[in-house]
Amino acid sequence: MKKVLPIVIVCFLMVAGSPATSLQAQQLITPELSREMALENNKQMVIAAGKREMASYEVKAYRANFLPKITATGNYLFTTASLEKTIPPLYLPTYVPDGGGQLVPNILTSMDGVPLFKEYAFFPGMELSLKPNNTYIAGLSLEQPLYAGGKISAAYRMARVGQEMAQLNEAKTRAEVILDADEAYWTYVETLELEKTARAYRELLTQLQRDVENGLNAGMVPRNDLLKVQVKVNEADLQLMRAENGVRLSRMNLCHVIGLPLNSEVAVDNTPVSTGLVEVPLPDLASRPEYGLLSKQITLKELQTDLEKSDFLPRVGIAGNMGYANGLELNGNKLLDHTAFSAVVSVSIPLFHWGEGRNKVRAAESEKRMAALQREELEEKMNLEIEQSLQAYNESQAQVILTTRSLGQAEENLRESSDRYETGLETLSGLLEAQTMWQQAHAELVRARSAARIAETRYLKAAGRL
Repeated sequence: MKKVLPIVIVCFLMVAGSPATSLQAQQLITPELSREMALENNKQMVIAAGKREMASYEVKAYRANFLPKITATGNYLFTTASLEKTIPPLYLPTYVPDGGGQLVPNILTSMDGVPLFKEYAFFPGMELSLKPNNTYIAGLSLEQPLYAGGKISAAYRMARVGQEMAQLNEAKTRAEVILDADEAYWTYVETLELEKTARAYRELLTQLQRDVENGLNAGMVPRNDLLKVQVKVNEADLQLMRAENGVRLSRMNLCHVIGLPLNSEVAVDNTPVSTGLVEVPLPDLASRPEYGLLSKQITLKELQTDLEKSDFLPRVGIAGNMGYANGLELNGNKLLDHTAFSAVVSVSIPLFHWGEGRNKVRAAESEKRMAALQREELEEKMNLEIEQSLQAYNESQAQVILTTRSLGQAEENLRESSDRYETGLETLSGLLEAQTMWQQAHAELVRARSAARIAETRYLKAAGRL
């Protein structure tokens, strides 16, 4: 029979090297490129950027409240209605000047002592016609608040805090997208390597099956040995099918994360991690976007308290108006055709509102205290997350070392089993077990390397260093 271990190595090298021949037809995706593409195409990043942009516009809108507001107004009246009134003829009493130059009633006293007007003036009557049609008014007004109890400044500062929170939210989304990209990338690398391992294992068993069939035909081995090998080949076929399905699904997931069509063919750089414990950056809670968001939330609640107080403080403002009116004819004569200026100083002082302001301020202060407690709780959870992710990272690095060592031992065990089987000192069951151990050891190393990459990214995210 032929040597078995060289077949393992040749088959594995052939399978592992096969994708390199198709790199020219595929887009090579590196870990850094996958991050860039994910950040560029992720919809949550677009939403976060939109929120940041919206917050910047809100800051500009609230800043405008410090400046005077100028408003132009205009009204035009078109109507067919008119006011028609007839004043009938009548007699009016007369007045005469006295010695002091004042007008006094022109009265005489009758025999009975009753005062009567000495003379009357005759008013012949009059037709009145008031037409409001084609009357228009135009004006220009200016309003400037002088003091609003701090409401304007508090609202502006709240908008600034909202802008900073939008930036922190974008950073938080960015870290989450990078983690998703790394998980998708290294999961795809893992499934590719597992497929190579499954294919090499199947080729190994197929070759062994041919050797056993030849031995059976020559009468050198029992039929039972062939059945054992065939069972293992069937299991290898199932493992290979599962590995191929895993490759297809993980590739589709990677394409989804980085923004490519789901059926795109991509090649990846599967450079293994270092097999030694390395120094990791120290954690920095203050750089975690989640911590910054809750800190800004506390600041926001403080400003909310000032905003509630401002509703119950005095307000002072000034307004000026320049207006022009034209129209409103009376008996054919225009009554309005002039410009006027007016100015107003407004002062509003709240006196008594049945405790409304005090209770609103207390509610805002309670919200501030709750935000502070939430930040303390989050800080404890983040410290725990950092410790867990650091341990997971160190364990993954140690696992790479151990699985690498196990693979070397499994290869040596397979070599010895192959040699012993060739000389008749090893049973077929022992050889099959050695082959299975080699396949499992290689699969564990593949999983360990992928887990180490993902664990590193998770730690960097938890430590605020991503």
